[in-house]
Amino acid sequence: MILDVQGVETSYGAMKVLHGVDLQVKEGETFAIIGPNGAGKSTLFKVLTGERIASAGTIHYRGEDVTKLSAFKRARKGMGRTFQVARIFPELDLETNVIVAVESRMRYSGQKPGPWWRWRPKPEVAAEAREILERFGFAASRWTDEAKYLSHGDRKRLELCITLAARPDILMLDEPTAGMSPSDRKEMTQLLMTLKATGITIVMTEHDMDIIFELADRLMVLNFGEVIAMGDPHAVRGDPMVRKVYLGHGQQHA
Repeated sequence: MILDVQGVETSYGAMKVLHGVDLQVKEGETFAIIGPNGAGKSTLFKVLTGERIASAGTIHYRGEDVTKLSAFKRARKGMGRTFQVARIFPELDLETNVIVAVESRMRYSGQKPGPWWRWRPKPEVAAEAREILERFGFAASRWTDEAKYLSHGDRKRLELCITLAARPDILMLDEPTAGMSPSDRKEMTQLLMTLKATGITIVMTEHDMDIIFELADRLMVLNFGEVIAMGDPHAVRGDPMVRKVYLGHGQQHA
């Protein structure tokens, strides 16, 4: 298992949000976490990636206990994450956004990428950044555009480029198509299918069930911070408790 989570709990004040969550993710699979609004999906993502530390339970990544590690230390160990609201460098151009990520990875791994990007990136650093941008649909004519002028969908794609420049072993995607137009959503789904085909491990949350059932090898359903179902998409889709939750017969968190 690349990710092994046992008995994870966390609270906001007196309100417990996650109740003993267990999950295991196999290397190379696409694992989805779904549930109604307020079910605890984003909180679980924060706990898995170190943005929030669990109050109970353990998280093992590649066999190492990372339960108490901060987010940046987990990222250095190979966890890449995107957010519901894309996190990019808006004042920098597209190419420089990715160059910063490439250089950061190289410096941490002990490589020497040359002077910082502000002065003169090494040709191989710039070439890697451009290859990533091109692979994700950004034409060369756009590489010098400032990121602050990008559309919502393009910001999400750029964030994915930045994340992949770190060469993560596992890609954590929090609502990768949130707020996108239908055309942007379709394009992002195709990009994720391409990524899936490379064999990278993906853990994702997503509201669009069509995307979930197209991409996921396995999925887990949360409600009230508890796991109510887990398995392959077809088995989960037919689970009576899942149908009850999604048909609205049960109460949900605010």
